[in-house]
Amino acid sequence: MEKVREIVREGMRVGNEDPRRIIHAFKVGLALVLVSSFYYYQPFGPFTDYFGINAMWAVMTVVVVFEFSVGATLGKGLNRGVATLVAGGLGIGAHRLARLSGATVEPILLVMLVFVQAALSTFVRFFPRVKTKFDYGILIFILTFALISLSGFRDEEIMDLAESRLSTVVIGGVSCVLISIFVCPVWAGQDLHSLLASNFDTLSHFLQDFGDEYFEASEDGDYKVVEKRKKNLGRYKRVLDSKSDEEALANFAEWEPPHGQFRFRHPWQQYVAVGALLRQCAYRIDALNSYINSDFQIPMDIKKKLGTPLRRMSSESGKSMKEMSISLKKMIKSSSSDIHVSNSQSACKALSTLLKSGILNDVEPLQMISLLTTVSLLIDIVNLTEKISESVHELASAARFKNKMRPMVLYEKSDSGRIGRAIPVESHEDDHVVTVLHDVDKSNNADNSRGESSQDSCHHIAIKIVDDNSNHEKHEDGEIHVHTSLLEDVTRNGRLH
Repeated sequence: MEKVREIVREGMRVGNEDPRRIIHAFKVGLALVLVSSFYYYQPFGPFTDYFGINAMWAVMTVVVVFEFSVGATLGKGLNRGVATLVAGGLGIGAHRLARLSGATVEPILLVMLVFVQAALSTFVRFFPRVKTKFDYGILIFILTFALISLSGFRDEEIMDLAESRLSTVVIGGVSCVLISIFVCPVWAGQDLHSLLASNFDTLSHFLQDFGDEYFEASEDGDYKVVEKRKKNLGRYKRVLDSKSDEEALANFAEWEPPHGQFRFRHPWQQYVAVGALLRQCAYRIDALNSYINSDFQIPMDIKKKLGTPLRRMSSESGKSMKEMSISLKKMIKSSSSDIHVSNSQSACKALSTLLKSGILNDVEPLQMISLLTTVSLLIDIVNLTEKISESVHELASAARFKNKMRPMVLYEKSDSGRIGRAIPVESHEDDHVVTVLHDVDKSNNADNSRGESSQDSCHHIAIKIVDDNSNHEKHEDGEIHVHTSLLEDVTRNGRLH
């Protein structure tokens, strides 16, 4: 009884992990019932008499073709159908050619043809692209060619065999594809899209929590808090094991028809490229995680001095990952991640300046090695975050994500040296409408300038960023400033005051 309970518990766990697995089991049963009707029942009349025992090939097709996702089912079905058609035609040709050569030469010629075909087909299976997408089709090709060409039937019987086999395979394959698409479909493309966004979230959580964990690891004595943090930080390991899933889902997604927000010829392989960069980042995070509770902890006074830039590098990289995750989930183009990447790079420069000041002169050699390794890994993560951001932008362009900018805080610098703070209130395709809250004179005290601002001094302007690269001024504090030469007043009813 204990074994039965264990099996039941395991079944409940598998079903709870993904309820679609239960639905898939019912879908396979439905497909088998449908195609079995061709063999067991007479309502189909001439179809049953025509197929005879060969109707079992339809049942076998359902068993081997029906997969969890639409893409996998469609890929296997097309592989099996095309391979059966081509192998059947070549098998009939080989059989007739052998018949023409005479009774003595016929078996020798057939054996040679089967040997050559099987050897060449098996060798072609080692080609990487063929192995990825057409391996199953080649297996069916080898089987069907040998079955038809080596059969001892007459020419008429061979034609009947090839025709009935192809027909039953088509019936089984079409049944699988139709049920897979129209009955609670599972799209491999959607799963790949969600998996990539989830990986972004996982790495984002680690990087945003790393600073607190690294600088407070030796201070926090609460065992439950420490264990909870370790559990949360350990989630990144799922990203390390996602390569096979991403590649398989991308290959299946290429077989799928357009669905939802995914158009025909969606750039699925670009998802694999982004996932590869994420795994590189996860490998650095895996190494970084080992230094949180290292035996060679640097003194707390040094940690506090280095805390601000290190925390900022980690948190800004995590925020950039979060923005990229949101961009993927909503399928919109967003430049917010670039701002966080810029801020993390500014923190790198600040950290470099701090290290050159001689702050580590009194640190023990082993402690210094531990610290410098941590710094090096964080710098690698910042650089990788920039590459990931560029790769996501390429994906967004190739997939034609919606061109919708996220609201951003901009600063206008005038020729007189006055700075005005602008907050977007509405966005359009080519421009942003912003509200200038107040002007701040550099010579005035910041508190006074804040006190002078009022709702009466607010006015709306529409701005258009003409050149994102050459006309932006990037300051040491990581903020991005836009010159007034780039601002174009646009008169709109009720929007320019």
